[in-house]
Amino acid sequence: MFGLAIHGGAGTLPRAEMSEDRERLYRAGLRAALDAGYAVLESGGTSLDAVTRAVVALEDDCLFNAGCGAVFTMDGHNELDASIMDGATLRAGAVAGVTHIKNPVELARTVMEHSDYVLLSGSGAEEFALTRGFQFVPRSYFYTAARWRQLERIRGGDGELSPLTISHVGTVGAVARDSGGRLAAATSTGGMTGKRYGRIGDSPVIGAGTYADDRSCAVSATGHGEIFIRAAVAHDICARMRFGGRTLDEAVREVVLGELPALGGEGGVVAMDRHGRVAMEFNSEGMFRASRVYGGDANVAIYRDV
Repeated sequence: MFGLAIHGGAGTLPRAEMSEDRERLYRAGLRAALDAGYAVLESGGTSLDAVTRAVVALEDDCLFNAGCGAVFTMDGHNELDASIMDGATLRAGAVAGVTHIKNPVELARTVMEHSDYVLLSGSGAEEFALTRGFQFVPRSYFYTAARWRQLERIRGGDGELSPLTISHVGTVGAVARDSGGRLAAATSTGGMTGKRYGRIGDSPVIGAGTYADDRSCAVSATGHGEIFIRAAVAHDICARMRFGGRTLDEAVREVVLGELPALGGEGGVVAMDRHGRVAMEFNSEGMFRASRVYGGDANVAIYRDV
């Protein structure tokens, strides 16, 4: 039983800002990323390769807040974070605050597989990338007019703009189980629109935005990073299953619908357990998400009632 679940961000998602054409584009982007990752599993590939492939597809889609289309810091730059974890070995890799890496999830995986470290940041991460043959992209690669307009609204003090509006935060991620029973998770983000330079959220923090353990589950989170760090969301879900005897659905619901709201946290997770069961839960208006397990059809959704 192999399968894959992905997300493209969760938060306040006003229907008034989601035209039919735009919704079709988001759904197409999710489906393309899902298909890319699932094809890896279908051909006998590993869960690590599947989550990497899916997240790269989302990073390359400028609709989402990761890679091309990442949001801007208050001083008008893009600072990207990503992480990946192997549930079979508990190895993990992450990068934070990179500015010239087209696909940060690939660099995070390289940190995991070709260094003695888990998390590298800023210029140190990019210097390491050069030693591993990564090609830099100019900062202009990440620019989109829509993201720049969002920054201008923040700079202008738009009082009607929620700090958790999905267009201004968001994250992408994936979890997978391969035919060998191995779990993996990966997450990538541009962070929050108008964030202070150097701010790091939950996405590159192992145990907060990303966690995978073959003894329980794999989790990728999206939402208000500061709260997800404080609640150690991804690890908490895995721990409730491993030590508390919860099912995947029970653990996810307890954390996303209980612990997070108690701290004022908004967002959601995609998760998969060691049996290939999927949970995609959120406490916000919407979450871009998609999943497919062996023998089933693709499921793509945005709002709770879809």
